[in-house]
Amino acid sequence: MLFSFETRFYYGYWIVLAGFITQFVAVGMSNYVVGSFMIPMTEEFGWTRAEFTASRSIGQIVMASTGFVIGSYIDRFGGRPFIFIGSVVLSTAIFSLGSINTLSEWLVLNGLILTAGAAMIGNLVVNVTLGKWFVERRGRAVALAGMGISLAGIVLPLIATWMVDEFGWRNSWELLGVGALMLTLPMALIVRRRPEDYLLHPDGKSDEELAAGFGAAATADFEKSMTRGQAMRTSSFYFLVLAFGLFQISITVMLIQTIPFMTDVGYSRLVASSMISIASVPAFLSKPFWGVLIDRYNPRKLAALGAAITGVSVIFIVYSVANQIDFLVYTGFLLMGIGWGGLLPIQEVIWATFFGRRYLGSVRSMAMPFTFGLSALGPVLVAYYYDLVGNYDLALLAIALCNITSAIMLYRFTENSAIRQATDDLT
Repeated sequence: MLFSFETRFYYGYWIVLAGFITQFVAVGMSNYVVGSFMIPMTEEFGWTRAEFTASRSIGQIVMASTGFVIGSYIDRFGGRPFIFIGSVVLSTAIFSLGSINTLSEWLVLNGLILTAGAAMIGNLVVNVTLGKWFVERRGRAVALAGMGISLAGIVLPLIATWMVDEFGWRNSWELLGVGALMLTLPMALIVRRRPEDYLLHPDGKSDEELAAGFGAAATADFEKSMTRGQAMRTSSFYFLVLAFGLFQISITVMLIQTIPFMTDVGYSRLVASSMISIASVPAFLSKPFWGVLIDRYNPRKLAALGAAITGVSVIFIVYSVANQIDFLVYTGFLLMGIGWGGLLPIQEVIWATFFGRRYLGSVRSMAMPFTFGLSALGPVLVAYYYDLVGNYDLALLAIALCNITSAIMLYRFTENSAIRQATDDLT
């Protein structure tokens, strides 16, 4: 019954909507709101910023580990059971944060349980599912769903900061937990494993279109798919892991450290929290354009461009904040948002393009421990540097260098040789 209107509306776009909402909550609650709680919680409990931030580093490891465990099962069972379970786990953990009194409770609830729930409703589940429902329009589909992440960055830091200032940090966690459950639980009813299970075809192609040869890309994508073992025997796998890991470090660091970084030099909490929102606006608005570009041009070079923009913007931000040049501060965060906007859709399209959609969950889950392991080091090392030195400047410049390195790697990556290697392995 759900699929009787195939000719009028492709069901894959309902999954895009579900992915938009689940990523809004998953990434928003695990990353975007944390900075709003850092100062009031560390002041009340006497924690260092490195201790507080350790929860997100733990979270990155948990995210990777959870993805590693569930990746192959997404291929087999689809995302629905994981979104259902993850919604309950995530929401319960967020609500329970309002009752903590010790650092160990914070690390377990925020770093372990909350992140495990977020992993089951977030990027991996959504993008693997979309990678199976879309091939020719994969870039646009992933980009549209990823707009939920950027929207979270626009609204949640401001909402969370206002809630903490108005209701206190304990009540704020409880309210956020209730909201997360109400938004995500219904999405489990929408998600489906792959179009072939319902006599549909990727990108909404009809039987007649396939017979006329218009679905050749989807057929080739499926047939050339590599297993996890085959993918891991290619140098391309590890090259992409390193490049995207270096790219991602800046995101995890800036999401957590922007508010304390700016308040330390005299900016208000409201202004500081608004910077993540300012960065998220161009990330949100640029995602559809990145998606169109990805479907038309070389995604590898687009990824290099996004990494370069992000690296340069971080340097710009460090300089302008140190000198309190407000116009340049805003400009830096706007540029950073443009770079961020391209990361998610480009990365997912590159993985699916190189290794195919049949075993995509298994391949992506194997990459996650490496990628998230790199990004997990960033926040805690930056916070540790702050505790030693008393400022963030050199640590953030090192993060910018990571992005520029990623850009150089991706730009110089020889795609043709990688494809030849993948073909040889399959043969």
